[in-house]
Amino acid sequence: MALFAGHRLTCIRGERTVFADLDFTLESGRALVLQGPNGSGKSSLLRVMAGLLRAEGGALTWDGAAVRDDPEAHGARLHYLGHGNALKQALSAAENVRFWAGLQGGGQDVDGWVMAALARFEIAHLADLPARFLSAGQSRRLALARLLAAPAPLWLLDEPANALDARATAILADVLSEHQAGGGMVALATHARDVPAGVTNLDLSAYAEEHAGEWAA
Repeated sequence: MALFAGHRLTCIRGERTVFADLDFTLESGRALVLQGPNGSGKSSLLRVMAGLLRAEGGALTWDGAAVRDDPEAHGARLHYLGHGNALKQALSAAENVRFWAGLQGGGQDVDGWVMAALARFEIAHLADLPARFLSAGQSRRLALARLLAAPAPLWLLDEPANALDARATAILADVLSEHQAGGGMVALATHARDVPAGVTNLDLSAYAEEHAGEWAA
């Protein structure tokens, strides 16, 4: 069982402390739901977890070893999905997922993984369509399909249900449950109140400066 943890993390953007002395733990098979108002640091914490934003204080560890000692290994063990879908508009849906699967070291049958991922989010029929022609909801499904195209134990997701309809939201919930059931970890930011049962909630407003809502997270 793996353990991903943050110890006394502090994040500063500009001259404002977004959060300070923040601790979290995330074990295999568990989910950590980040909640709090705009500006409380949900997006910033996910970026810190992913190694995309440097913490001003504290440390991240994986099974007790400092993540900063081997950032490449940490990058290989995670999928990060932010507010943006990070799609290459000129590439087809399948080519976009294939590109990301290659970056994550997808196996020999990468095309099989790609098509299975698209099918799971019910957009396999759009495989050859350039991403620029997709709707907002289809684009978000395509971005989420990357999670399934190459294995990674740690998923870091920022408002993953944005632009999804009820059907796609239900598929996402099933995919997250299946990932956890297989021993995967999920950390996700959300404003939703109806978060799944059996998760750990982390309210970042407890770690934010007063008037932090003046900031974008």
